[in-house]
Amino acid sequence: MNIKEFMTRDHKDCDLLFAKAENAASTEDWETADLAFNEFVNAMERHLGLEEQGLFPAFEEATGVVTGPTEMMRMEHDQMRVIFIEMRDALEKRHSDDFLGFADTLLIMMQQHNMKEEQILYSMMDQRLPEDASYWQKKFQEWDDK
Repeated sequence: MNIKEFMTRDHKDCDLLFAKAENAASTEDWETADLAFNEFVNAMERHLGLEEQGLFPAFEEATGVVTGPTEMMRMEHDQMRVIFIEMRDALEKRHSDDFLGFADTLLIMMQQHNMKEEQILYSMMDQRLPEDASYWQKKFQEWDDK
């Protein structure tokens, strides 16, 4: 499994958790919404951490480019984290309309972000990172085990 395949699969896993939280909030099933949203944020923070602490630095070192696509992805990660906080606040206040409004914004942002990563950045990483497939297989297994 290469970087693109692994990280695209991880995007899909996060998307499923997001949908579960959104569906629960839309029916005001607050207990399920709380649990699902926590799972989603934990999965997203894990995913963002894999990129920010693993893949992005490796790519920047391999290419010598630190102000390009990885910088933009980090900025978008920060924007998503702000929305996570707003969604958490709406969830704690049991304001389903606010939660769902922030969810709509986040969904659009994640779709655009994921498309850029999946169609461009991950392919560039697969081409530019010098480690062989077995290295990344081991790293992916370590990340999966966390």
